[in-house]
Amino acid sequence: MPDRTNVAARRRLLGGIVGVVSTAVDPSTIFVQAAPTNASAWTDLAREVEGLGLGGLYVADHPGTAPSPFVALAAAASVTERIALGTCVVNGGLWHPIDLASAVATLDLASSGRALLGMGAGHTPAEWTARGATPPPGPARIARLEELVATTSSLLAGDTVTHRGAHLTLVDARLDLSSSQRRHVPLMIGGNGPRLLDLAARRADVVGITGLGRTLPDGHRHSVDWARSDVDATIDRVHSTARVAGRTPLIEALVQAVVVTDDAERRADELASSIDGATPHDLLAVPYVWIGTADEIRDEIQRHSMRTGIDRWVVREAAMPAVREVLGGA
Repeated sequence: MPDRTNVAARRRLLGGIVGVVSTAVDPSTIFVQAAPTNASAWTDLAREVEGLGLGGLYVADHPGTAPSPFVALAAAASVTERIALGTCVVNGGLWHPIDLASAVATLDLASSGRALLGMGAGHTPAEWTARGATPPPGPARIARLEELVATTSSLLAGDTVTHRGAHLTLVDARLDLSSSQRRHVPLMIGGNGPRLLDLAARRADVVGITGLGRTLPDGHRHSVDWARSDVDATIDRVHSTARVAGRTPLIEALVQAVVVTDDAERRADELASSIDGATPHDLLAVPYVWIGTADEIRDEIQRHSMRTGIDRWVVREAAMPAVREVLGGA
């Protein structure tokens, strides 16, 4: 049998909190990122997310390799009444503000005010090269995202926008919104890196943290910055930048794996071998992986919330069976 006391002691030490006891997890703090594969499975998932009391359903934006997020979310809106429906995240390097704002406003109308706009700088080279374009360097991607955030937000607020920037141009652009549609659509900005985190802390309602570093040669996967010092630096930067700006955004962590197991240390060893830049020690402490028994995972969620102020979590669709265990055992 595994040494349960040893695992629990390590986690208390890593978290800096002694005496945390297993407690229930608020299901509304968990969002699910997924993609449709067929109509019935997709609507069933949307109903399940709502039935479990989870907070929302997210769809990623990877044109050419994944379904259209706004079409998928509109379908989910037709079979749900409560959950938030959002993008996690649109590639800010590919959208024009008038197109993006129109898609978001339409989703918000179709869902009776449940749209959430998640935005990122983009990272997959093929999404540019497929258009015959050269993938821009990181600073240019962030600069374009800054312009996209500002102009799209203004359009969604009902403003007429003229903007001539280094990356985007709009001339007397506006959405024909009724007064009932002129509401604030929550904005999430997700990713990693100091400049993106600063932008998110200044402008977004929700800051999505991932701990993902450089894009690996396959163009999709990333190395990770998952040491405790990296996690603390990320969250401290968000808090300090937001404080200077007089803001208090939510912090949302993207959970890359959920593993319910009686042998956390062994599974951490196995999982770390497939994650560039991660150690087993990191996986037992990082907010981006939940690993252990259902009780240990509940303790881990509570520990991160208490120590860092993470407000909510995004899990992949594949983690749903494990999430049901975590929610059902408290």
